[in-house]
Amino acid sequence: MPIRTRFTIWRPLATAATAALLATFLTPAAAQAAPRESRPVYSYENAVREAVWVDTGLDGDGDGKKDRVAVDIVRPREPAQQGRKVPVIMDASPYYSCCGRGNESQKKTYDAQGNVVQMPLFYDNYFVPRGYAFVGVDLAGTNRSDGCVDVGGRSDIWSAKAVVDWLNGRATAYTTRTGTARAAKPSWTNGRTGMIGKSWDGTIANGVAATGVKGLKTIVPISAISSWYDYYFQQGAPLYDSGPDWLSDYVDSPDARAKCAAVQQKIVDGAPRTGDWTGFWTERDYVKDAAKVKASVFAIHGQQDLNVRMKHLGQWWDALAKNGVERKIWLSQTGHVDPFDFRRAEWVDTLHRWFDHELLGYDNGIDREPMADIERHPDQWVTSKVWPPRGTSTATLRPERGTQPGVGTLGLAKGSGTETFTDNPALSETDWAARIDSSTSDKAGFTTGVLTKDVRISGSSKVTVTATPTTSTAHLSAVLVDLGPNTIRDYAASGEGITTLTDRTCWGVSTAGDSACFKVTQAKTADVDYEVVSRGWADLGTYANPGKGVPLTPGKPYTITLDLAATDHVVPAGHRLALIVAGTDKDLIDPPSTTPTLTLDLSRTKASVPLVGGAPAFAHATDGAATVVPESTRLDGVQAPRSVQRVP
Repeated sequence: MPIRTRFTIWRPLATAATAALLATFLTPAAAQAAPRESRPVYSYENAVREAVWVDTGLDGDGDGKKDRVAVDIVRPREPAQQGRKVPVIMDASPYYSCCGRGNESQKKTYDAQGNVVQMPLFYDNYFVPRGYAFVGVDLAGTNRSDGCVDVGGRSDIWSAKAVVDWLNGRATAYTTRTGTARAAKPSWTNGRTGMIGKSWDGTIANGVAATGVKGLKTIVPISAISSWYDYYFQQGAPLYDSGPDWLSDYVDSPDARAKCAAVQQKIVDGAPRTGDWTGFWTERDYVKDAAKVKASVFAIHGQQDLNVRMKHLGQWWDALAKNGVERKIWLSQTGHVDPFDFRRAEWVDTLHRWFDHELLGYDNGIDREPMADIERHPDQWVTSKVWPPRGTSTATLRPERGTQPGVGTLGLAKGSGTETFTDNPALSETDWAARIDSSTSDKAGFTTGVLTKDVRISGSSKVTVTATPTTSTAHLSAVLVDLGPNTIRDYAASGEGITTLTDRTCWGVSTAGDSACFKVTQAKTADVDYEVVSRGWADLGTYANPGKGVPLTPGKPYTITLDLAATDHVVPAGHRLALIVAGTDKDLIDPPSTTPTLTLDLSRTKASVPLVGGAPAFAHATDGAATVVPESTRLDGVQAPRSVQRVP
């Protein structure tokens, strides 16, 4: 029996008579009125649990046999008995055995016949009683699948795409991993598939959608990568000290480790730590194929996610918009956190309605509701009819020298003169922001006066600088900062903005082997005096080609444009907006091989920032701004991120 609390949305299964009545009601031919919500009328305890192995058509491990990927299925028994077909919710993951899914690191468990007992997360518990099948796919090279992990490449994507093909009658499956007996065709499904997942799982959803595969109707990528190059580098600047070969080894099954040495070497060779773009990265760039996407997209991302950064969301969102893809978005204040753990009740309800609309075709109005939900303060959300909002346009903000070195102003008028700083890899963006009004040798900072009106940044910014280095290598960081007191989610703490409690709430139906009850979370907050709202980095050596770095000539000026992460942030009246340009951002990018001093030409430096209302809104907020500046103090809660090996 599931644990029941006042937050529990589990409902007892209907009696057999009621279930039959509701099933009749929900049958289109007999419907008296179009349904608007799927209801829990099917038995979860008696659901069909089965496994098949789908032929991917690839031989990634080079053993002379086509790879098969393991597909664990939980589906309601009654629809098949009634001659009805059901849609599929699918999560393709490399983590089902090595690391687990969700805040409690759940793994798949199996019975003696090899059928899944526990499927991680709540998707099966909640949606199977409502007439959906849930499918958990082990990516090639992981858990019970053949093949090799290739970190977002053809093997990863095709191992998931093959399952969508099988669900639509275009691929072959077997009853075992090595046998010759073919599995029955999935006559129980209508082929309409929705993919969901966080991090690497959501990345696979992006990649499969970018193939244009038929039958994939919607994807729900959570904190997902859109281009693997941008996970490891940004414009040549290395973001981590290890490459994708470490990540593939991290999730490989023991069988894959024994067979996949050649694939591992290809990963090493294809992803040099120089930061140069290679064919390896082209294969793993889903943004370039956004025009192929036919599925709708409901994207969720933490605006302070320093693992899979908001650049991934911004460039993917913009590319989808150009091609008219139906879209919805949630933007939280968290780091790398699932919405189930920062907005649970609203998330389950919204996801339910989204899948009902996209996979069952119910006219429940979700497509006519605001496109965007945005967390302004911890647990305080606003909506936006479209995102970015109509009326958003780029304002060109320009730095100008101040009365002391490195402490300048930010406005609409073109600047003049120069500012100089020396790269200090021991300091981070929080160190720079804490001393924004002090003359320091490690950064150049530029601030507006105290704003008299709110200013809303919505979208992706760019910062163009002309810099003269003293050495042959140099890395640059550019950050936008909201200067002023606030209470925010403590995204740099271990929970990245949440605290996990001991109580549980239940979201669906439990069995002895698979509980639908999960630990409650709450916002972990920090009182701060400033907040970095967007950031970007680059190797100055990529000034001419973002995919190819070259040595610099000391004393020669170079112009480069840095892409900053997308954001939606309101700098309120009474605060200031700052632009900081500096060198190595500690723990976020690696330092260059030399320690350069850089001189900025302010007449050729600018920030292109998407503002609601554009430049006129900025001018209105800064016209006659007060000259009294609040004293800045060190962050109380949010510190520089710890140096850790991250996995998506």
